[in-house]
Amino acid sequence: MRIVQGLDAFPPDPRPAAIALGVFDGVHLGHRAILGRAVADARQEGLDAVACTFDRHPLETLQPARAPVPIATLQDRLRLIGECGLDAVVVLPFTRELASVEPEAFVKEILLDRLRARRVVVGYNHTFGRGARGDARLLEALADRLGFRADVIPPLLVDGVPVSSTEIRAALGQGDVRRAARYLGREYTVPGTVVAGAGRGRQLGFPTANLATDLPLLLPPGVYACRAALDGRDHPAVTNVGVRPTFGETALAVEVHVLDFAGDLYGKAMRLTFVDRLREERKFPGIDALKAQIAADVAEVRRRL
Repeated sequence: MRIVQGLDAFPPDPRPAAIALGVFDGVHLGHRAILGRAVADARQEGLDAVACTFDRHPLETLQPARAPVPIATLQDRLRLIGECGLDAVVVLPFTRELASVEPEAFVKEILLDRLRARRVVVGYNHTFGRGARGDARLLEALADRLGFRADVIPPLLVDGVPVSSTEIRAALGQGDVRRAARYLGREYTVPGTVVAGAGRGRQLGFPTANLATDLPLLLPPGVYACRAALDGRDHPAVTNVGVRPTFGETALAVEVHVLDFAGDLYGKAMRLTFVDRLREERKFPGIDALKAQIAADVAEVRRRL
């Protein structure tokens, strides 16, 4: 899949295309339905299948205080979009200038004239253009007037719930990583880099890697069963997200005890996949009680993974 950063880098004479339009935060099952329809339409009609997305959530530009924490990094979004079979993705920087484009002009000048859209696929609740005044109904009206086809994908239900990035954030905010995974179609994963910590885990007999995540975690404090990807290999891991109350600390940290791994992890890239929540974080009466609980957590992770 070709990744094109901005309209200026897009070919001046592209092939006609079926365009999937959206932010695609998390590239969840609902997003995959949109992207899959664009691919199916493109293959049926001899078009290129192209995703048109943005480098950030629009609220990050328009109302930063209200912007949601992304579910996935841009790099992961592009990788996941590519897994859906798209030929190309064009990433538009979401600037105030772009936000000021009227909906009709966005469709005509960007989607039709620049990207040569012959079909445009959106989710039922997608909005676009100045003031988010463009919606599915307007897109269908413009399709009739301007001579392209609009495909509006209805909500995809999982467990009777319409899948959305909002529902995924809500599930993650409750620590329910299994429910979030049902909506995502995969487990919640965050990349990061191992940084130096206090070294207490090693003193306890369970060395931990302190992970500086590339995005803020959407999870509450607790202990989680994870898979830690290091140097192309997955390892089972116990992850504590929290403030380490037994030691009287207050700064939130992500501490990963990687099972069956020996070696220096400082400075290494790690991808942490959250499989299940084991328990809440709690304060223990002493070091021995904490060590006993960590040993039980390790045994539980071995059982589940």
